[in-house]
Parts: sequence; C-alpha cells; structure tokens
Amino acid sequence: MNVLLSIRPVYAEAIMNESKRYEFRKSMFRSDSVKHAFVYSTSPVQKIVGAFRVGKVVCDDPRNLWRQLRESAGIEERDFFLYFRGRNEGFAIEIRSPQEFGDPVDPWELDPNFVPPQSFRYVDWTLRESWAV
Repeated sequence: MNVLLSIRPVYAEAIMNESKRYEFRKSMFRSDSVKHAFVYSTSPVQKIVGAFRVGKVVCDDPRNLWRQLRESAGIEERDFFLYFRGRNEGFAIEIRSPQEFGDPVDPWELDPNFVPPQSFRYVDWTLRESWAV
C-alpha cells in the first residue's frame, strides 16, 4: 500500500535533496502496510515530484520529536512548533531512498477528478520506470 502526501514545495525539495530526512504529521495513516509515499508538491508546483520508502514512524510529544530529530528535520524550529501548536502528539515519518522524478507527474493525468489531499490519501499507484530520474 502507498500514500500520497501533500507537501509544501520548499519541503518537497528538501526531501528530494535529502536535507530533510523526516516528514512531520499531526495525524498518521492507520495502515502499517504503507511502503512508499508519493510527494505531491502543493501550489504553485501542483505536481507529484517524487517518492520515498517509508521508514520507521515515531510518535511522541512534539518537544521530544524536536529534541530527537532536529538535526535531520529539514525545518526551522519556529515553523516546527507553529505546525504542532496546541498538539500533545506528533508523528515523524523516516524518509528512506528518496527518488526525484525526472519529469514531475501531473496528477490530473492520472485521475481527471484528482483533488489534492489535505494531508495524505491512500493510492494504489506503484513506481513506474518512466517516473525515474
């Protein structure tokens, strides 16, 4: 099983250049069988720019997440805590083997009724050779 994650362009780029090794979320997928995450870079890009293997998922208080993962967070401390403001729990998804697509994929070509997910959605897509670098 795979997911599509909506990610701001600055963070999508950081994932692809491997300066961001954890993706932080307020909520998490329920399935332990998620193997890959496709990266949908939000406006103004609005394309699927790559994918990565889902590693370990850490669930903890945001303060503890920051203490443990700040060196590989790929986000400024201020922005991290603004994102988790008012939350007692957060999730960190380990990013493994990010693969930037040579040609970003227009999601409306995959599904004419595509609606970008607020956070994530399950997809039955698999990596295609044509999506490789």
